Amino acid sequence: MPLLIVFLVLAVLAVLLLSKTIKIIPQARAGVVERFGKYRTTLSAGLNVLTPFVDKVRYVIDLREQVVSFPPQPVITEDNLVVSIDTVIYFQVTNAVSATYEIANYIQAIEQLTMTTLRQIIGGMTLEQSLTSRDQINHALRGVLDEATGKWGIRVNRVELKGIDPPPSIKDSMEKQMRADRDKRAVILTAEGQRQSSILTAEGNKQSAILTAEGNREAVVLRAQADREAAILRAQGEGQAIQTVFQAIHDGAPDQSLLAYQYLQMLPKIAAGDANKVWVVPSEIGDALKGLGSTFGGSAGIPRDSGGPRTRVDLDAPVESRQDRSLTQTHEEVAAAIDAAKAAENPGASAGAPAGLASAAGAAPPGAVGSVAAPPGVGGSAGAAQPGLAEGTAGPPPA
Repeated sequence: MPLLIVFLVLAVLAVLLLSKTIKIIPQARAGVVERFGKYRTTLSAGLNVLTPFVDKVRYVIDLREQVVSFPPQPVITEDNLVVSIDTVIYFQVTNAVSATYEIANYIQAIEQLTMTTLRQIIGGMTLEQSLTSRDQINHALRGVLDEATGKWGIRVNRVELKGIDPPPSIKDSMEKQMRADRDKRAVILTAEGQRQSSILTAEGNKQSAILTAEGNREAVVLRAQADREAAILRAQGEGQAIQTVFQAIHDGAPDQSLLAYQYLQMLPKIAAGDANKVWVVPSEIGDALKGLGSTFGGSAGIPRDSGGPRTRVDLDAPVESRQDRSLTQTHEEVAAAIDAAKAAENPGASAGAPAGLASAAGAAPPGAVGSVAAPPGVGGSAGAAQPGLAEGTAGPPPA
């Protein structure tokens, strides 16, 4: 039994001795060893052997980069405004011995140094500058801290300002100022938009008016050209119609009976009209009836048979080629015969019939009212119009 107790005591002493002799340091750590209260060495990461009961690991320093956030601190700006600034420091211990023996609490020291340096930097800036110069503040603060903490075995890698909070009244004023500035820019942009819209609208109206005027000009030109071509075609058509009627008259060789019949057909047209209240029968109607009823003899110059001139006129040929000499001569002979017959029957009438298309009736005797139109198909003008018929008035009875 005593031997067992001794064995247990020896085992406990061995374990205690082993724990005092062997020391394991984690990765990215450094152990500061003291011998009788004095610095002896620095242990690196891994397994380390110490002198038991003589050497002692006083501190284990973390060599990784550390992040420390400091609470907001009141800082006065150059324009006497109090702002609250909270900072974040990124630092790393590079010398474990200096961080252990040069300063008692390097984190608190960094905090206080940060606040004093920040007050110095912000005190030389206005509120607007401090709000818009964060990079400048960070760079200046990092330079001061890195220089001051170098002898402590600490390297400041980065300094960040988490927030710069002005007083609530200043915030309200800044919001109002920002709102007014945005309203001003909105009004300016709206005015510029309206100006651009007005300019574009005016340019559009200008282009529209120009295009409308050009369109109207082209339309007028085209309409004038169309009217000219229509007038030319209409004149050509009327000319061809006149030539066709003229040719048909000469081909048919009309006699006195046909002319008298045509004259009688024109009488209802002479009497037609709403303004005609009284109509006097012309004195020439007797001559017309006499010529219609005469079956013996013939008028001078007008043949009784239908074997008149048969020379055709080519309508597609030029006008100069159409005027055949024999046709013109025949036409002149017929016109002279008709004029002679009318002059023989009515010595007082004026013989003013145009060449080729003689008037079927002469001038009305005095007292007869109404004008006598040329018989249809002849194509000439009627005899002299009698005074009073155009106005619809009645004259003296026929003689």
